[in-house]
Amino acid sequence: MFIDSHAHLEMKAFDRDRDEVITRAKEAGVDYIVTVGTTLSDCKKAISIANTYKSVYAVIGIHPHEVKDIDDLTYESLKEMSRADKVVAYGEIGLDFFRNLSPKDVQVKRFGEQLELSSELALPVVIHDREAHRETMNMLKEWKGNRRGIIHCFSGDYEMAIKCLDMGFYISIPGTITFKKSEKLQEVVKNIPIDSILLETDSPYLTPHPRRGRRNEPANVIFTARRVAEIKGLSLEKVGEITSENTKNVFGIT
Repeated sequence: MFIDSHAHLEMKAFDRDRDEVITRAKEAGVDYIVTVGTTLSDCKKAISIANTYKSVYAVIGIHPHEVKDIDDLTYESLKEMSRADKVVAYGEIGLDFFRNLSPKDVQVKRFGEQLELSSELALPVVIHDREAHRETMNMLKEWKGNRRGIIHCFSGDYEMAIKCLDMGFYISIPGTITFKKSEKLQEVVKNIPIDSILLETDSPYLTPHPRRGRRNEPANVIFTARRVAEIKGLSLEKVGEITSENTKNVFGIT
């Protein structure tokens, strides 16, 4: 068994062949997929997809790129959506100072608000952090809520990973672990416990080797699992078993 802990099946990239994508994942041994909304409309779509496919669960929240569009009704809509049976977490929320598609001060303000909302809803959080390690870690340290969740698409170093684990977060490993220039992430995977690791595709993005240059999809999480197994000196089956159990634990999937 394998689980893709973070995909974006609701995005337009999958509108033409979503059925086939989910079927290919199942055939590859991926029993569950967690699809993550990034806007209100995509969150609604993610829930609809989860309700359509037994193997899919949904995460709702507003991505840092999109927080500039949050208005007075946004959080009320998210609260309503959170009541759906297959919503398992709140996210992906956080900071993205690489592209800055929302102003930095707005990102910080909305990140704090969404952390509080995740606590109110009693949902684990999925954290997005790109080129904002110091600011993200400071906000998570200051947060008084239940630090239960995932650092999505981890891009920090080993020291940061240990701090995240100490705060109670899981580390989610994307397909970039298969890239030649991934020494820092390989060091993280080598040195943190396997029971703190999740696997993800972030599809349709970050396609792993040897499928680079094509659209990513959940079936490709197997390539990430294989590379993690090589680094950890474990069997592929053991990596699938443990990371799947980790994913079920954090999301409450039974």
